[in-house]
Amino acid sequence: MTTTNQPNNGAAEKGERGRTVDAVLEKLIGTAQKITVVALAGLLIVVVLLSTVHLGALIVEEVLKPPRWLIPVEGLLDIFGYFLLVLIGVELLETLKAYLRKDVIHVRVVLEVALIAMARKVIIEEPNTVPGTTLFGIAALILALGIAFYFERQAKREPLHS
Repeated sequence: MTTTNQPNNGAAEKGERGRTVDAVLEKLIGTAQKITVVALAGLLIVVVLLSTVHLGALIVEEVLKPPRWLIPVEGLLDIFGYFLLVLIGVELLETLKAYLRKDVIHVRVVLEVALIAMARKVIIEEPNTVPGTTLFGIAALILALGIAFYFERQAKREPLHS
């Protein structure tokens, strides 16, 4: 006697195999992501350390130029711009660290990096050589990032209503 359940058993086996393949594929992709993020973090650590050394050398160079111990405004702008660039690297490391811990990129850290990048742009830009529309665009970006940062902070403060 044959039963009518045999075709269903085959479909159930295919469904289980499909779920197993999906689970293996998901684990493989997750592992590849972790390895990639760890590699990126390692490379970023090297870049941040080398950049910090370069920043120190830049400061020493500016301090030793005549007149000694006085840094001209142009030198200060270069130092501050480079300092903010290193700070962006440190914040990116924080983003990667949070991603490794919780598998989530935090919006607040991304907004902080963007705000630091815009601050750096404002510091290193010569207002006399930049078109007015570019300056308005930079101002609009900073305003938009500030508003996004404000709303992101407000969203964290609101209690969840259950």
